[in-house]
Amino acid sequence: MYELPLATAGFLQIEVGGAAQPARKRIGITRLHMEEDAAKALHEGFVDSAKFTYVDFNRCGMPLIEIVSEPDMRAPSEAHAYLIALKQVLEYTEVSDCNMEEGSLRCDANVSVRIRGTEKFGTRTEVKNLNSFRHLQRALEYEIERQIGVLESGGHTEQETRLYNVSAGRTETMRSKELAHDYRYFPEPDLLPVTCDEQRLEEVREQLPELPDTKRARFVTAYGITSYDADVLSATRERADFFEEVVRHGAAPKLAANWIQTQYLRLESAGNAPGNETTHKSPAAREIAELLLMIDSGEITAAVGKKIFPRMWQTGQGARSVILEEGIVKMDDASTMEQTARAILARDPNNVAKYRAGNESVLKFFIGQFMRETQGQANPQTATEILRRLLAE
Repeated sequence: MYELPLATAGFLQIEVGGAAQPARKRIGITRLHMEEDAAKALHEGFVDSAKFTYVDFNRCGMPLIEIVSEPDMRAPSEAHAYLIALKQVLEYTEVSDCNMEEGSLRCDANVSVRIRGTEKFGTRTEVKNLNSFRHLQRALEYEIERQIGVLESGGHTEQETRLYNVSAGRTETMRSKELAHDYRYFPEPDLLPVTCDEQRLEEVREQLPELPDTKRARFVTAYGITSYDADVLSATRERADFFEEVVRHGAAPKLAANWIQTQYLRLESAGNAPGNETTHKSPAAREIAELLLMIDSGEITAAVGKKIFPRMWQTGQGARSVILEEGIVKMDDASTMEQTARAILARDPNNVAKYRAGNESVLKFFIGQFMRETQGQANPQTATEILRRLLAE
């Protein structure tokens, strides 16, 4: 694997610059090779962790793939974006579930700084004990500032391995860094070179799913949604497939994108919260599409949809079944709506006077009162028209 790695000279595109100035950056991948997992050192989680390091041999000898990136990342945020992009590809292709808590995905970071204007990288340190992407970013931020401080004070950085102390929020010396010859690489006679002909490679390429970058671009062009919406919806393969299934059942893409990002993900997140033992039967794509079609056609209001959706989530029932059980009826009788509007205006003569004096923003307040009074069952457009007419009398 040292002399004949499985792959070399790859790359991954990441998003940089933020929403204000989005841009793409290419991060090179030096090599991909197979290793045997080593025992895992545990530095925290035990009563006497301050004095002892525990060693977990459970994964020792397990095969793992190591991906080595080029030194193309220039900020902790870029390292974070790189790992997010890499994790998505691995999950989309079902290479790994990327569960960091279970050791399915781990990362170490090499960090070096250099004096502005110089070409050569400074002495690098390796940072370990990075068990989440958030910890990675914080560890890099600390280590970069630490190395800058060392150089600016006239010192020099040591080649060493450091670990990230999560509770203290800092990196700490773990051991001096070995040089390449200290690793004592030697051929393993029982492991033959892995060869893969072009036919096999082509078969694998044909079996690959649509990857995240391609899917995001297609979502924007095919469905007319924003890049931000496409990013959220394609975060996982399952979520992207679910969105497309909702649309295939007839829901308007923009409405489906908004609903999944707000109502659906909110309930999904609440259901997965630690300590939440609530069982649910999250509605299928067909049932959500039915609900969105009812909202889009004006058969029910969005407020009613938001009201019944948690019930759909708990029971797995369709929208119409929940509406019948709850006894929800859309208010569209003009006479009843006008009576309700007159009662609301009569209760608040001060705001009526403000509106008639030119403060039209008060209208939004009255619309909110009207929708609250009718429990969201009235058509907002009709309610607005009635309130405008009455306020103009």
